[in-house]
Amino acid sequence: MKKSPKSRCASCRDMECYDGKDCFELSDLHRSMYQDPYISKLHRAATAIEGRHYCQEPRISEIMLFAREMNFKRLGLAFCIGLSEEARVIEKILSREFKVISVCCKVSGIAKGDYHLEQIRPGKPIEVMCNPAGQAQILNDAKTDLNVICGLCVGHDAIFTMQSKAPVTTLITKDRVLGHNPAAALYVRYIRRNLLPDEGA
Repeated sequence: MKKSPKSRCASCRDMECYDGKDCFELSDLHRSMYQDPYISKLHRAATAIEGRHYCQEPRISEIMLFAREMNFKRLGLAFCIGLSEEARVIEKILSREFKVISVCCKVSGIAKGDYHLEQIRPGKPIEVMCNPAGQAQILNDAKTDLNVICGLCVGHDAIFTMQSKAPVTTLITKDRVLGHNPAAALYVRYIRRNLLPDEGA
């Protein structure tokens, strides 16, 4: 029986797709999507890196391997000001092989008050907003081949990705509470219990 594409794959215990089952009967449509030359090239490069370096390289190395496989020369780095030190190290590493254009989230120094945005500290005279659309614009103008996100806020990362003309990948996902390791909320029993109180985790 054909299942609805709205099925919740994450709740599936069988995962027969891993062995080639087409649960939604959408394989013909999905195959056609890889006829796009650029998507096909990106996919081939990504799959090659997965196959050659499976469980061998950290993510930053995989990004470099992927960029090399795609013959990319110009990498954009969109980072949060709270991860400036990490961004400096990332830029230093990537610059050994690529031209890196890095842009801080506070670029252009636009005040939150100009758009009546909520402030972290309401009494502060000027609190500068994050500017993910501006970050993307600068990197678009720089004609980057691939853009790397370093710790952009939830939602700001979505805006940046929507506005970026180049493909986007994430190196660091911000989590101010868990040391930028959001998956820890799923592994730490005390945190998971708060998120799923009915399950008594």
